[in-house]
Amino acid sequence: MLLLRAVLLLLALPTRGQDATAEKPEVLPPLPKGACTGWMAGIPGHPGHNGTPGRDGRDGTPGEKGEKGDPGLAGPKGDTGESGVTGAEGPRGFPGISGRKGEPGEGAYVYRSAFSVGLENRVAVPSVPIRFTKIFYNQQNHYDSTTGKFHCNIAGLYYFSYHITVYMKDVKVSLFKKDKAVLFTYDQYQDKNVDQASGSVLLHLEVGDQVWLQVYGDGEHNGIYADNVNDSTFTGFLLYHDTN
Repeated sequence: MLLLRAVLLLLALPTRGQDATAEKPEVLPPLPKGACTGWMAGIPGHPGHNGTPGRDGRDGTPGEKGEKGDPGLAGPKGDTGESGVTGAEGPRGFPGISGRKGEPGEGAYVYRSAFSVGLENRVAVPSVPIRFTKIFYNQQNHYDSTTGKFHCNIAGLYYFSYHITVYMKDVKVSLFKKDKAVLFTYDQYQDKNVDQASGSVLLHLEVGDQVWLQVYGDGEHNGIYADNVNDSTFTGFLLYHDTN
């Protein structure tokens, strides 16, 4: 009660700047009933408990954008993806520029070996090469008309053929290679008639080999004939040469 009267007394005192000569002093209110005179201030009480937390305040305004950070470390390589669908074919491009003309090449060497000969006289001697002295072609001179033999100068595959007129006697001829008969032809003469006999063969020859025709056996089968209207011929030529 005494404390309450002291507070009321302080409120009744004039404030700073208030006029000290007021016309009528303020009358203090009477003390409450039951108040004691000569009062003293009590001991201050204990502090009260903390109140409950207040509600969250409103969100503040967004701050300014910060600076760009440093790049992070590269991650591991990912798995290979599936192949995409093949795209449509593009338009055809323009022709390119023509290249430079190449250097002239070396000319290929052509291997030639050929002959074609005929008989001029009737053959009478058996078991020796027949000498065909009528020359149709012998540009490389690989056929020797003095011996009747063809001499191989280029190793390779050759074709040989002969066509014989048969008259007065039967004919049995053979084609020889290196002193060995490899082909035989026999034709029986028909009385009062001119007949023909022929043969052909492919032979592989080495350089130095010789090929010729001759009457086989004794003189009973040497009816090979030739005159100005009937020919007996012997021909041969290289098909292709060996490459090794």
